[in-house]
Amino acid sequence: MKMKLAEIAKAIGAENNIEQWKDVEITSVAFDSRQLDSGALFIPLQGAQDGHQYVESAFANGAVATLWASDHDVTTTDDQPILVVDDPLESLQQLSKYYLHKINPIVVAVTGSNGKTTTKDMTASILSTQLNVTKTHANFNNEIGVPVTLLNMESSTEVVVVEMGMDRPGQLDFLSKLVSPDFAVITMIGEAHIEFFGTRDKIADAKMEIIHGLKEDGTFIFNGDEPLLQERAANVEQRKVTFGRQLTDDFYATSVKQHETSIDFKVNEWPDEEFTIPMVGEYNVNNALAAIAVGKQLHITPAHIKKALKNVELTENRAEWVDGAQGERILSDVYNSNPTAAKQVLKTIEELPTTGKRIAVLGDMLELGDASARLHASLAANIDPKKIEEVYLVGSEMENLQDALEKQWYPASAIHHYSTAELDKLVADLQATINADDLVLLKASHGIHLEKVLAELTIK
Repeated sequence: MKMKLAEIAKAIGAENNIEQWKDVEITSVAFDSRQLDSGALFIPLQGAQDGHQYVESAFANGAVATLWASDHDVTTTDDQPILVVDDPLESLQQLSKYYLHKINPIVVAVTGSNGKTTTKDMTASILSTQLNVTKTHANFNNEIGVPVTLLNMESSTEVVVVEMGMDRPGQLDFLSKLVSPDFAVITMIGEAHIEFFGTRDKIADAKMEIIHGLKEDGTFIFNGDEPLLQERAANVEQRKVTFGRQLTDDFYATSVKQHETSIDFKVNEWPDEEFTIPMVGEYNVNNALAAIAVGKQLHITPAHIKKALKNVELTENRAEWVDGAQGERILSDVYNSNPTAAKQVLKTIEELPTTGKRIAVLGDMLELGDASARLHASLAANIDPKKIEEVYLVGSEMENLQDALEKQWYPASAIHHYSTAELDKLVADLQATINADDLVLLKASHGIHLEKVLAELTIK
């Protein structure tokens, strides 16, 4: 972005007199005083800590102006440009909407219980082959992250791919109306955040909020294999495009071949073309199909799509292969976990060939509420003792899976349980067990911190 402070003040209705600072140029926004670029507008947000106490630090690190909540006494010096507003967060959102309209790119909004970050990355990679694209950084996908994504667009941006997260009803309604997407994408409906919603039906209702801001001439792209989405899509007036694995979908995959670190597949739209994605897990084919569907609407050629998918750069901490210190191959997926995702990745690890053992390290799946015990136990049906020889479980909720595995005659000697305070012991036990050529899966919600285990297993 590049805007004068006077333009920003007008856009957000700041009341204070900034005549002496009107020509100060703002080139970015930031809410973390430690991580900002020179020329930034600092946004002091109110959370666990009050961002106003970091304004001086922000100026010292290169910020050239700051917002300031009107209910806080002004403590900055006269030579520091400030814009006094009622609520810095609301002003951030208002400014992002203004800037979005000013740049006027095509907006692709992506959500889903699983796969939204991967789909965002794939979509941006495909579109970037022929268009100037900005995408959500990391997982900046909430009421703060989405405005920051918009405000960090370059003026030459032709398409912005916006990931949208959700943990409560109304959240996607707000975000969708903020960005007014041209394309709204739902990857799938799972059990993520079921603690807050209670049923998959209610999760589907909340996910459908992504179309509340969809332009009248926009397109709704969704997983056609999900009955909950098909039912709700019947009431959508905008154009609809489906993807999935059924012949009734507009985009469906054929000839899927999984390798150790990649998947090849074909698509009905171009039956003679073979596409490759540099990741494992057949569920990622659906993510690719969603991205391909967006690309097709924007006239990206099959050749460009193939190249983009083969070379896609994925956001860190998603499922990725890592070489272990003892020669093992580690499938690390330690950023997030829910029952649907865990079952998918367990299926993947069971199908991969190896001359060594398959070892699953599974940590608690958080935010499952009253259904937590049942959903943890349900993973037992996806763990075959003939294919996964050792299971290491972390967290109190995983005791439910331990019980379920023992009931289905999984060898008790091959099941190991640890509290979240026993990660050091877990590492030591794994290091004593793992041999070269083993396949090791690490899967848990981020709050279990299996990334610490990964770090120890990869130290050479």
